[in-house]
Amino acid sequence: MSWSPAISAPGDRGRVLDGRRILRLGETLSAAGSALPRLWRGAWGAILLAAVVWGVQPLAAGATELVWALFALAATLALVGALARLSITDDLMQARGLGLGPAGLQFGRPEMRLLGAGLLCAVFMAMILSVVALVLLAVFGMAELNAQAIEMRRWGAVGPVWKLGLLALVTAFALFAVVAFTVRLSLFAPATVGRGHMVSLNSMTIARGAFWPLLVGLIVTGAPKIGLVLLWGAGLLFGVAGWVVFVVVLTAIQAPLTMAFVGAAYRRLDGWTPSQDRA
Repeated sequence: MSWSPAISAPGDRGRVLDGRRILRLGETLSAAGSALPRLWRGAWGAILLAAVVWGVQPLAAGATELVWALFALAATLALVGALARLSITDDLMQARGLGLGPAGLQFGRPEMRLLGAGLLCAVFMAMILSVVALVLLAVFGMAELNAQAIEMRRWGAVGPVWKLGLLALVTAFALFAVVAFTVRLSLFAPATVGRGHMVSLNSMTIARGAFWPLLVGLIVTGAPKIGLVLLWGAGLLFGVAGWVVFVVVLTAIQAPLTMAFVGAAYRRLDGWTPSQDRA
């Protein structure tokens, strides 16, 4: 398996400035929207399988929970693998050249690489979250706020305004750092499939210089998930029926939409083009 950067036309892969590719947000979102029908057509079986497996999660209990978890992991990897192959190629034939199975149902080396890369990214983010949590605990501890006032919700007596403002600023900066790392790791799946080996932390190098377009694009394409969270928080989605709706939207709409965007972004930032020698 191999990959090679390609010289890009201005309207296709984006501009190159000082050796770094510039990600055009509007062009990338447009490409993601155009790719959606292809992702649905090529991965409908994987979408259906993931929806069914995750949909029955409330029924899993006791000894069956471990069996369900294994099926859920396999179904999720198959779905991500199918969507990643389709998002970085131009048609179904090219995606099949990268190992896409019938209806997106396949489980091979690329799926195992995705598992490894995903685990490495998860461990890294867990470390980042731990450091951020420790820093915030230390900062809030040194601030010596009035704990009794907090418990009684007497916010005016918690502490000086300048101290509260400083704590809010530190908290915002810490949360932004977490978001920044998450966004810069967002290309690991298409990069892992495109390059033919595990791409985890080094996916941040691919995303270098494209943080804001990636962040805005992920927010825009994350609209279905945001809507679901708001509906769930408002109590309009609840119980088993609410969970099933949640799962169907995530697997059938959110996952293809997000993968279409990060796949299009990866192609533009890495200069990736399909070739027949990849397997």
